[in-house]
Amino acid sequence: MDKMMLKGMSFYGYHGVFPEENKLGQRYYVDVELYLPLDRAGRSDRVEDTVNYAEVHGLIKTIVEQKTFKLVEALAEHIASEVLRTYTSINALTVRVVKPHPPVAVHFDGFTIEIHRKREAR
Repeated sequence: MDKMMLKGMSFYGYHGVFPEENKLGQRYYVDVELYLPLDRAGRSDRVEDTVNYAEVHGLIKTIVEQKTFKLVEALAEHIASEVLRTYTSINALTVRVVKPHPPVAVHFDGFTIEIHRKREAR
């Protein structure tokens, strides 16, 4: 299966278990890998034959910046389900969400969730 990747998307969201996180917010980084056939678009050179990555970016931006989740896992799951619901040509996807500054007393490069989801068989 072919793959389209949107890497290093940066959004400001208000997700977390603690009320301060929901009030102050922080930067989140999102990567998505979309598995879909790209051969038709490759032959036709028409955006109508592929998934418009600017639209995918806009959908993810809306989810991260306008919704609030306690868990990064729930944020990633919502991104996956909405992308699959919106773009029926996508057969599977991987969503990676990085919370670079979780409110814990340890020093590391952040907390990352990665999920892989497939379209349900009909």
